Amino acid sequence: MTVNLRFSSFTLQLLFASIILLLFAAACDTADEQAGVAYTIPEQPEMPTGFNPKPGWATSEFAVAAANPLATDAGYQIIQAGGSAVDAAIAVQMVLTLVEPQSSGIGGGAFLLAWDGSLVHAYNGRETAPSGADENHFLDESGDPIPFRDAVRSGLSAGVPGTVAMLKHAHERQGVLPWADLFTPAITLAEEGFRVSPRLHGLLEGEEALRHDPIGSRFYYDEDGEARPVGHNLRNPALAEIYRQIAQRGIAAFYTGAVAEDIVARIRAHERPGNMTVEDINNYPDQDFDVDAMCNDWRAYRICGFPPPSSGHIAIMQMLGIMEHLDAPETGFENGTPTAEWLHQYLEAAKLAFADRNQYVADPNFVEAPAGDWQSLLNPDYLRERAMLIGKNSMGSADPGNPEDVLSMFGMMQSQPDKGTSHVSIVDRDGNAVSMTTTIESGFGNRIMSDGGTGLEGGFLLNNELTDLSLRPYDDDGNPIANRVEPNKRPRSSMSPTLIFDRETGDFLASVGSPGGAAIIHYTAKAIVGMYDWGLNAQEAIDIPNFANFNGPSVLEQEMFPAEIIEALRAMGHQIDERALTSGLQAIQVTEDGFFGGADPRREGVVIGE
Repeated sequence: MTVNLRFSSFTLQLLFASIILLLFAAACDTADEQAGVAYTIPEQPEMPTGFNPKPGWATSEFAVAAANPLATDAGYQIIQAGGSAVDAAIAVQMVLTLVEPQSSGIGGGAFLLAWDGSLVHAYNGRETAPSGADENHFLDESGDPIPFRDAVRSGLSAGVPGTVAMLKHAHERQGVLPWADLFTPAITLAEEGFRVSPRLHGLLEGEEALRHDPIGSRFYYDEDGEARPVGHNLRNPALAEIYRQIAQRGIAAFYTGAVAEDIVARIRAHERPGNMTVEDINNYPDQDFDVDAMCNDWRAYRICGFPPPSSGHIAIMQMLGIMEHLDAPETGFENGTPTAEWLHQYLEAAKLAFADRNQYVADPNFVEAPAGDWQSLLNPDYLRERAMLIGKNSMGSADPGNPEDVLSMFGMMQSQPDKGTSHVSIVDRDGNAVSMTTTIESGFGNRIMSDGGTGLEGGFLLNNELTDLSLRPYDDDGNPIANRVEPNKRPRSSMSPTLIFDRETGDFLASVGSPGGAAIIHYTAKAIVGMYDWGLNAQEAIDIPNFANFNGPSVLEQEMFPAEIIEALRAMGHQIDERALTSGLQAIQVTEDGFFGGADPRREGVVIGE
């Protein structure tokens, strides 16, 4: 297969910044040889915000793509030290906790797909509800759900963190370097400090609830309540100490003792406290982190993603599969955007997929798949039946289907906001690949910060993952909602880490994924179609204007679509909402000469490799 490697247009200034990122040896501030890895802090150029075109990056031996240059560089240096893709992902995550605290961290959870050259491994690090949670968890005294915003910013919303335990499990199976070595970049940066980026500053400036947290208010804001300015060197001694303990003692340093006790104390001290216990945290590492990846064929490709509690892979493959049963428009993509005819089919297919998502998908330990198999939602006959519902005009909204003619006992979950998250794609020197999507759910999670009981400045943020569960346990007809709160349950997720292979040969082709709440599904689908239907390189596919439908109005990325496309969709009956759709796609694809990586121009990520 020939991959088009035309670069997107970009400014000389950004190109210069990208080149600077690669000149590590000439741009060091300090070095740390702690735990056997020689880590050099790279130059930290101030990254722009908004939509800033990026060049795409061609490499020959390996590539690392992450949402922040410092995190990307940490993965790069770990591979340079002989580490595997999984090793690099661990180092990247630890740095992301520090430099991109609004999106992911050790206080949250993650899904990791890892290709070892012969098998796709899926590691489930999703958070769990406390053992004391029940279906009334988010209901007030009158039996009504509390306001969603209040639920997010509370101790009620915190799930038991899963990222650290899952990454340790993955390391035991696919790591190469010693566990302790992987913390060297993050410990060094936490001790020496990193410069606050424009994106982090802007998000802190617009955040109110974090200003009221005892730790967060002192750490991220000055005495006047002003967000730490762009370029401020932010040190995090509490996180450095927590990392040092986890590096030396393993995950027991996080799931037992002072860290676990402090997490619970912070949650229970909140004005709207949660009921998590230290025992809930102690017990998390006892579970099985290995799950079977879902792999499905589409055209000449085999696409592997995460099973429930993720809804991402099923929804993506439903949309792509439904569209396979439609008469494709003559042109699907021209002048840098999808055509109105293609968008109509996609947006209608999305309504059908999201209707099924809201009806059926939840933690498989609590909810049986339709007809006993999640693949029933991807059966070609079922998708053909669903495709027959798409006509020339918008259907408005869709009802869920009945795969295998089995009627569901569950009610339809109402839409709830979910956002935040970060994505990491890595391919190492041996061709092993990682696609990991990681989250604390909302921006800055539940706005509760823990210092791990260290008493030092800083720490990490806790998640609000339980608001991915339905605040209402029953629908208006009294039917139980599959994704309602239950003890020890994992919330449904939209995270869609994806690995793509050649269907015939089995050769690895690409790693891709994105943050963005429920829109993750659409961002990832867009990148897949861009690369493997429209023949774009990874960067060009990421640059395509974003579009989404969640079984209602259609959403188009504001100021990115020509007026004639919008009017054509409206003429077909679509209700169009133009707004910011801030994806954070990362992708690495195999080329004839090595790899080509792309990073989303809507965020500050980069790709680094050799």
